[in-house]
Amino acid sequence: MKELIVFDLDGTLAESKSPLDAQMVELLNALLSVTRVAVISGGDWPQFDSQVLSRGLAASGLENLSLLPTCGAKFYRYQARWKKIYSEDLTGSQKQQIIGALKRTVESLGYQPEETWGETIEDRGTQITLSALGQQAPLAKKEKWDPDFAKRKKMKTILDDLIPEFSVRLGGTTSVDITRPGIDKAYGIGKLRDVLGVDTSGMLFIGDALFPGGNDYPAIEAGVTSIEVKDPDDTKLVIRVIVALSQGAPAGTGR
Repeated sequence: MKELIVFDLDGTLAESKSPLDAQMVELLNALLSVTRVAVISGGDWPQFDSQVLSRGLAASGLENLSLLPTCGAKFYRYQARWKKIYSEDLTGSQKQQIIGALKRTVESLGYQPEETWGETIEDRGTQITLSALGQQAPLAKKEKWDPDFAKRKKMKTILDDLIPEFSVRLGGTTSVDITRPGIDKAYGIGKLRDVLGVDTSGMLFIGDALFPGGNDYPAIEAGVTSIEVKDPDDTKLVIRVIVALSQGAPAGTGR
């Protein structure tokens, strides 16, 4: 069995910006009892707190859990309390440059929505994130906006030309995540290797955006064995198999 199981969050462990459901919490507790786990997501720490930590993960497993917000630009470990290991912050001028490029791109493509729910561009310190319909948009609205990533792939093409000195990745249901150059999930995986002492050959990555340009794709580029899922139900099946194999029991297929 792999020494470290690494997950994306939105679309993989939970629906977009939604908390883990009770079944996922139970499965993660079982997984944390048999191996180390990490979560790397475009979301910032408050999103990890509300979606994951507030859901009642067993305290006995927290020392096996590493959390890497903003696509690996931050790293937290539990050592009696949650401690920040590092934070690769953007400068003020870098943030202005990215925000300006995002605004120009949205305008040039005519992607301004008629209705939004909250801020569409969020400064996460280490990352600037565009949420096309706003941070609090209803999930049903977000799922319809760009289900095949076609709109955001067009945005990435423009942004790669406008700001080639930054990393542009697509994730979630409506998100575009932009970080300092080289700061992506491959960077986070490298940090997991260095801090935890687990070689990439001992890792398994699970995510829903493993296509080129997706914010999970750097895991493949880093050489980590990866499994693509379409939603949290798929992820639950994978976790069941991992836990069952660790216990030498049949995995089963029930959801």
